[in-house]
Amino acid sequence: MACTSKWQAPAPAPAAGTEAVGSGRRKKWRDESGSLWRIAGPVILTEICQFLIGFVTAAFVGHVGKVELAAVSVVNGVVEGLAFGLLLGMGSALETLCGQAVGAGQVRMLGVYVQRSWVICLATSLALLPLYLLTSPALRLLRQSAAISSVAGRYARWCVPQLFAYAVNFPIQKFYQAQSRVWVVTAISAAPLAAHALLNWLVVARLGHGVVGAALVGDVSWWLLIAAQLAYLVGGSFPEAWTGFSTKAFANLGGFVKLSLASAVMLCLEMWYYTAVLILVGCLKNPEIQVGAISICMNYQLWTLMVAVGFNAAVSVRVANELGANRPRAARLSVVVAVATSAAVGLLFTLLALAARKQMPRLFTGDGVLVGETAKLGYLLAATIFLNSIQPVLSGVAIGAGWQSSVAFVNIGCYYLVGLPIAAVFGFRLRFNATGIWVGMLIGTILQTAILLVILFRTKWQKEAMLAEERIMIWGGGVELPTIQEGS
Repeated sequence: MACTSKWQAPAPAPAAGTEAVGSGRRKKWRDESGSLWRIAGPVILTEICQFLIGFVTAAFVGHVGKVELAAVSVVNGVVEGLAFGLLLGMGSALETLCGQAVGAGQVRMLGVYVQRSWVICLATSLALLPLYLLTSPALRLLRQSAAISSVAGRYARWCVPQLFAYAVNFPIQKFYQAQSRVWVVTAISAAPLAAHALLNWLVVARLGHGVVGAALVGDVSWWLLIAAQLAYLVGGSFPEAWTGFSTKAFANLGGFVKLSLASAVMLCLEMWYYTAVLILVGCLKNPEIQVGAISICMNYQLWTLMVAVGFNAAVSVRVANELGANRPRAARLSVVVAVATSAAVGLLFTLLALAARKQMPRLFTGDGVLVGETAKLGYLLAATIFLNSIQPVLSGVAIGAGWQSSVAFVNIGCYYLVGLPIAAVFGFRLRFNATGIWVGMLIGTILQTAILLVILFRTKWQKEAMLAEERIMIWGGGVELPTIQEGS
C-alpha cells in the first residue's frame, strides 16, 4: 500500500523589511499616542476643572428651585454661550499661529500674539456687555417665559465680571497649549474649583443668597483663576516667548482681527447651535420642565465633551506643530491617532450614559417629573456623547491646519439649514417636543461630521505644509524654513 506523506514545505519567512516596516509603524503610532496624551490629559483635567465651575453652580441652584435652575441654565446656554463661543473662537486664532510658529522654532512672537488677542477679546467683551445687561427683555423677545426671563436677567447682570475673565483666559490658555505647558495650568485650575464649591455651599446653600450669590461666587472663582495664570506668565517661565508688554500688540490688528473672526465664526456656529436648541425648547409648553430636562442632559454631555475637547486641543497643537515644521505625514498620523483614541473613549462614556440614564438626573433635582423627563432623553444623550467624541477632534484638525473659514460654511449648511429646521418640525409640527428638537440637532451634527471626514480623507498634507510655511512667513517675520520632509 502506498503511503501518503503529510510533509509540507515550510511557509516562507516574512521578509525582514516587512517586519521592520510593521514595527516602525507601531512605534510611530505609540509615539504619536504618547505625544497626544501628554497634551490631551492635562487639558482634559483643566477643562473639567473649569467646566465644573458652571456645573457646581447649576447643582447648587437646582436645589433652590425649578425656575432658578431653568434661568441659570438659559443664561449659561444662551447668554454666556454666545459670549463664551465668540471669545473662545477669537482666542483660537492663536492655536493656528502659535502652534505653527512653535513648530517652525519661532517662539519670539508668541508674547505679541497673545497680547494682540487680549486687545481684540477685551474689545469684543465690551461690545457684548449690553447682552448681559439686557438679558431679561432679550429673552422675552425670544418668547421665553416671564418667570425664567426675570430671574435670568438678574443672574446675568451679576455675571458681567466673568465676561471679561473669558477674554483674558482663552488667549493665555492657547499660549500655554502651543508650547505644551499644560500641567501647570491644570494645577492652577484646580484651586479655584475647590474654592468655588466651598463658597457655593456657604453663600447659596447655607446663607440662602440664591442666584445672585451664585453669580458672585462664579465671579470670584474665575478671577482667582485669571490671577494665577497671569502670575505664572510674567514669573519668568517663558524667557523667549514672553518678554513683557509691547506696543507691537497694537500693530497689524486689522489682519489679526480677520484671522480671529474666521476662528470665531467657525466655533460660534457650533456652540450657538446648542444655544438655538435651548431657545426652541423654551418655546414649548411647560418650559420649566422641558428646559430643565434638556439642560441637565447638556450638562452631562458637556462633562463628557471635556475629553473630546482635550483631544481637540492636542490634535490642534500636534497638527500645527508638524505642519509648521514641514512634516506633513506626521500631521496626518496625528489626525488618525487622535480620532481613533477619542472615539474609543467616547464609546465608554456612551455605555455609561445608557446605564445611568435614570439615576443621573437626581444629582440636579429631586423633582420626580423632571427626573422622568430627563431619563426619557437618555438614549439621545448617549448617541450625542458618542458623536461628540469625534466631531470636536475634527474641528481641532481644522484649527491646527487653518481651515476655519471653510469649516464655517460647512457648519452653516449642516446646523442652520438642515439641523435646526428639522428640529423645529419635529418639536412643534410633529409635537415630539424636546425629544424631536434633540433629534433634529443630532441629524445636523451627523451630517457635519460626515462632511469633515470626507474633507480629511481628501486632504493633501504636503500642500497644507506649504500653506503653513507661507502663514509663518507673513506673521512671524520671514525666516527661512526647511524644505518639506516627505518621509516624516
